[in-house]
Amino acid sequence: MPAVTVDNPLTLPRVAAPADAQQRRVLAVTTAPSGFEGEGFPVRRAFAGIDYKHLDPFIMMDQMGEVDYAPGEPKGTPWHPHRGFETVTYIIDGIFDHHDSQGGGGTITNGDTQWMTAGAGLLHIEAPPEHLVMSGGLFHGLQLWVNLPAKDKMMPPRYQDIRGGQVQLLTSPDGGALLRVIAGELDGHAGPGITHTPITMVHATLAPGAEITLPWREDFNGLAYVLAGRGSVGAERRPIRLGQTAVFGAGSALTVRADEKQDSNTPDLEVVLLGGRPIREPMAHYGPFVMNTRAELQQAFEDFQKGRLGTIPAVHGMSEGGL
Repeated sequence: MPAVTVDNPLTLPRVAAPADAQQRRVLAVTTAPSGFEGEGFPVRRAFAGIDYKHLDPFIMMDQMGEVDYAPGEPKGTPWHPHRGFETVTYIIDGIFDHHDSQGGGGTITNGDTQWMTAGAGLLHIEAPPEHLVMSGGLFHGLQLWVNLPAKDKMMPPRYQDIRGGQVQLLTSPDGGALLRVIAGELDGHAGPGITHTPITMVHATLAPGAEITLPWREDFNGLAYVLAGRGSVGAERRPIRLGQTAVFGAGSALTVRADEKQDSNTPDLEVVLLGGRPIREPMAHYGPFVMNTRAELQQAFEDFQKGRLGTIPAVHGMSEGGL
């Protein structure tokens, strides 16, 4: 799990919540069911079973892989539409290509993030490049969906390509954790991702036995999803492991701790920390569209069927996505 790393975390700025910060209690720990997405790549549905009131402004998150493909096996998604929200694709291992109906796109690899604001809508495809399909190899990443407020749902689409070297790197006071701030800020240290809905997204790596207690905005919710390893969350040290999500309650600090012993194939605890300011608007979600009302959903489907969200560029055709 390379993402972005440093040889000596103690050279980085250090972050810790003040001693009098109010610890967030752990409300629940849920286990993500496994399934398949697109053309058949394995995913864990990180937020399954969590009440939306604890997720808002986040909608869903899939852990893609971790899977070591044989030659000819790598898979992606076919062409599909989106409207009304933002997709955040974070690649930890492997390579993903993206193309859309407006001519946008790019390639993201180890530690890179692509932030796509679908807004009023478009068609896009995500797939491994042909050379990776031929060779096979390790693939691991996340895709997070972030809701847009009603005033921004029909804005023009926008992209941010965030290279791994751009993320803000921080550490805990003892250097036992590496914190990668992808979006938002942590204790005044800002990440490169710019969002319409205020959020914080951090990928943390904790060495065995390490603990972090981080300041967390009181107007944000708090979620922790384990990408790899085992540990505990909250001052009460509630156990958590690969594929589980912790939901935190109110407060100004949250705590995550790595177990002293990790699995042989997972040297550290890898966790994604998410927080956002709830939008608190009605949400109508079906398939690739996230709107405020059922009528807006119906309009999105009608616009898609009539080609108003764009058409597949001829240069991509049938070979990419099977449509």
